Amino acid sequence: MQRYFILIILLSHFSFGFTQTPLSEEAEISVITCGPDPNEVYSAFGHSAFRVRDPAQGIDYAFNYGVFNFDQPNFYLNFARGRNYYMLAVYHYEDFEWPYIRDQRYVHEQVLQLTSSQKEKIFSFLMWNAQPENRTYRYDYYHNNCATKIRDVLVEQLGSDLSMDSSFLQAEHSFRQKTDEYLHTLPWGDLGIDICLGLPIDRTMYANEYMFLPDYIESFVGNMSVKTDSTFVPLVKELRIKNEASVTAWYSLVHPWVAFMLLLIIITGISIHDWRRKKPSRWFDGILFSIVGLIGLLLLALWLFTDHHDAARNFNLLWAFPLHLVAVGFLITGRGNRILPTYFLVCSTLLGLTLLFWWALPQELNVFLIPVVAGLWVRCLLNWKVSTMTQS
Repeated sequence: MQRYFILIILLSHFSFGFTQTPLSEEAEISVITCGPDPNEVYSAFGHSAFRVRDPAQGIDYAFNYGVFNFDQPNFYLNFARGRNYYMLAVYHYEDFEWPYIRDQRYVHEQVLQLTSSQKEKIFSFLMWNAQPENRTYRYDYYHNNCATKIRDVLVEQLGSDLSMDSSFLQAEHSFRQKTDEYLHTLPWGDLGIDICLGLPIDRTMYANEYMFLPDYIESFVGNMSVKTDSTFVPLVKELRIKNEASVTAWYSLVHPWVAFMLLLIIITGISIHDWRRKKPSRWFDGILFSIVGLIGLLLLALWLFTDHHDAARNFNLLWAFPLHLVAVGFLITGRGNRILPTYFLVCSTLLGLTLLFWWALPQELNVFLIPVVAGLWVRCLLNWKVSTMTQS
């Protein structure tokens, strides 16, 4: 799956100039699984596609559900609102495979064991689906992507002829946990996803939902059976290793732990200085709480005003308060002397409870944020304490 968080993109130059002819007995339909690139968020999850090959007809097509068009109307607005439209593109298989081999990512081909009528049914559907009037679909990070489309085509076109066995898998992970697993070499990308997406991705997945990941499409397809004549046989007739993975992960020199621990040290140092002189550094609070307030405003907008359903009920709002922007206004203007002490008391209490019950929250917050939340707690506590001392 070519995914990105907020930045899940696969760019392809494609055209649709192919015509459909009946498949010969030599024809093969395969599921292609391309390995992840651990150095790019948009390709860190891998990719899936169909291949239809018929030497007798000179056919060798890749059917790729991971393509979109920047020129579509209101592209950027739709992207921000969670109304992403992807499409199915069909083009020569070599053109599809080459970029993955170039990037040293593995390419696995599972040749499916299908009857002639089953092959024809899948091929006919794919060709129909690739027509300009049919090829566009509403993309969803976890539920309707380039990998789940492979599952859906097999299930819908093979119907009762397909038997899916999930006994090999123990479903015990959430969407967030599997996302984190694939982004362990990209901590900043992982952090961005963990901040922007809320409670819905923390529920335990059902077995078939693991197929939002191409690796699990390959695993499930390898455990499926298909009815040929009157008996069920393994769906995969042959596994071909088209390319082995040799891509090397490049770890970020500035890890979030380093950056945020440094931030906590700076906050602590400024706070000690402010405590000694009994006067908060308003310029620093203005910058800090403006940034955090803007993050909170973004999270609230993603929840309430977009179709990003997985951004709903986001517990990161426990530390990223949009109301910080109002507090900054009071700090800049020097007003709100009566309101700010109470505000900072409430904030420091909530931040303290968030830190105390970090591991008990229903949403799994990214641990890299602990120094950030601790730093905000220090500043809120300082502002409350100094304001009460000044008033007394």
